[in-house]
Amino acid sequence: MAMKDVSVVLAHGAWADGSSWARVIAALKAEAVNVLAAPLPLASLSDDAVALNRSLDRTDGPVVLAGHAYAGAVIALARPERVKSLVYVTALAPEEGERVVDVFYRSEPHPMAPKLAPDSNGLIWLPEAAFGTAFAQNASAEDRAVLAAVQRPISTGCITVPSGRPLWKDIPSWFLIAEDDRMIVPATQRYMAQRMNAKIKTHAVDHAPIVTAPGVVVDIIYDAIRSITGD
Repeated sequence: MAMKDVSVVLAHGAWADGSSWARVIAALKAEAVNVLAAPLPLASLSDDAVALNRSLDRTDGPVVLAGHAYAGAVIALARPERVKSLVYVTALAPEEGERVVDVFYRSEPHPMAPKLAPDSNGLIWLPEAAFGTAFAQNASAEDRAVLAAVQRPISTGCITVPSGRPLWKDIPSWFLIAEDDRMIVPATQRYMAQRMNAKIKTHAVDHAPIVTAPGVVVDIIYDAIRSITGD
């Protein structure tokens, strides 16, 4: 099987949209990889899983599914028929019955982590300053400004309901651990990655390597592609 026969579907996390994957998309497209970013409503975990499956319906052939941050919980609920491998980019991976909030707060937060609380609409916004102090501290000022300007809030319904049986129990998974992550502490990432028996890559990157270190992310996606093509 050739690389062009595999589709890569990318899922964004909280406080982001598909454009957060722009540099990863550009790098994959340059090698003629079929890739698309799934738009998630961030309204509830179940709604996000449904939205992701709608994006999967737009693809053909075997799929590599990659999720950043919160989207790790979403990709684990995808329909499994054509999904052949999962890539977790400093992502959350709740076990069956766990909530996203359970794993997010499993360890003591980083001292620079922002205080998060829902507004009167039940939506959680990231304080603008946190894009530079915790979310993407390695990004340029321009990138941080864009991330803050386009941020999309996440509903409490995404993080407070128990997860179903995760797909990582059944198919191969890769996990990029971000050593300099100030949103999801590395110890929590390592715990989840080891629990799911993922193939682990560790790099000195921040919480948003899809923006600040796209080459690292692309490399691990290629590893997942090669596991399907046999290259």
